[in-house]
Amino acid sequence: MATTPPALPDTACSVLSRTLHEPLAGTTATAATWLCLEQPGPWGRDALRESHLDPAVGAELADRAKGTGVRVVLIRRPGRHPDRHTPRPARVYLAHTAPGRTQLRSGTVVEAKHLLDHDFPAWGAGELDDFGDVHTGPLLLVCTNGRRDVCCALVGRPIAEDLAADHGDAVWESTHLGGHRFAPTALLLPTGYAYGALDAGFARGLLAGVDVATERCRGRSTWGAPGQVAELAVRDHLGIRGADDLLVGAPERGADGDWVVPVAHRDGRVWRVVVSERVDPVDRPASCGATPGPAVTHMAHTVM
Repeated sequence: MATTPPALPDTACSVLSRTLHEPLAGTTATAATWLCLEQPGPWGRDALRESHLDPAVGAELADRAKGTGVRVVLIRRPGRHPDRHTPRPARVYLAHTAPGRTQLRSGTVVEAKHLLDHDFPAWGAGELDDFGDVHTGPLLLVCTNGRRDVCCALVGRPIAEDLAADHGDAVWESTHLGGHRFAPTALLLPTGYAYGALDAGFARGLLAGVDVATERCRGRSTWGAPGQVAELAVRDHLGIRGADDLLVGAPERGADGDWVVPVAHRDGRVWRVVVSERVDPVDRPASCGATPGPAVTHMAHTVM
C-alpha cells in the first residue's frame, strides 16, 4: 500500500517555493558523470564527511571529483537502513549523462578508498570501462538527506520506500541532489534528468518510460542552467522526447544580457533559444532554516 507523505508546514522551503510558483527548469546540479556509493546508516549535513564512511576517504572523493565533471553522492536502500559498522562490499553505480554516450555501470568495492585508484577526469569525460559491468537502467535516486533539509526526508523517504517495493534495486535513497526547495526531488540515471515535486505515481512513469518526461523536469545535468532550460523548451515546442535526440551547444550572451543557446537535433536541425536570467524579486530560503535570499531564475522566451 502506498504511503502518503506527511503534510509540511507553510514555512517549509518546498511549500514556499510552490507558493511562489518558482520554475523548475534550469535548477539541476551540473554533472556529466554521477558516482553513487552505497553507504548505509545516518548521513550528516555534509554526508561525504559526516556519515559512517571514513571521513578522510569522503573528503578525498570530493576533492578528486572537483573540476572533473563527476559528482559524488551516497546511496542506501529505502526503508530501515541501520549500519552496524560490519564490513561488507558496497554497491557502486557510475553513470555518464552525455546524449549519445549515456552509460550506466555497476560494481562493488570492498572499501570505498579503492575508488580513489580510478581516473576521475576520465570518468568525467565518459570513459567508464575501467569500472564494473554494464548495467541495464534506469536507476532512480530520491533525495532523503534529512540533515541537509527536512523537506527531503519527510516527503522523500515514503516515496522511495513505496517505489522500492515494486522496483527493487532500481530505486535508492540518495544524499543531496541540489534544490531542496523542489522536494521531493529525484535523479534519473543514466540520462541525468532531475525532477521535482515528485510523487510515487509520477515516479513510476519515469521508471517505466523510455521517452523524456518534461513535466516537473528540472533539466539534464549534462548542461548548465541556460542549456537545461533551452533543451526543455525545444522539447516542449516541438514534442521531441527521445533522450539522445538533442545536443546543447555553448551558450552566448546576447547584447541585451540574455543567453542565446544553440540546440541541435541529431537529424541536423538547429534552433537558437533565447533564455533570460534574472534575480527573482521575492527572496526565499534555499533550504529549511536558511536565511531567505535572492534566487536566480532562467526562462526560455524564444525558440528560433
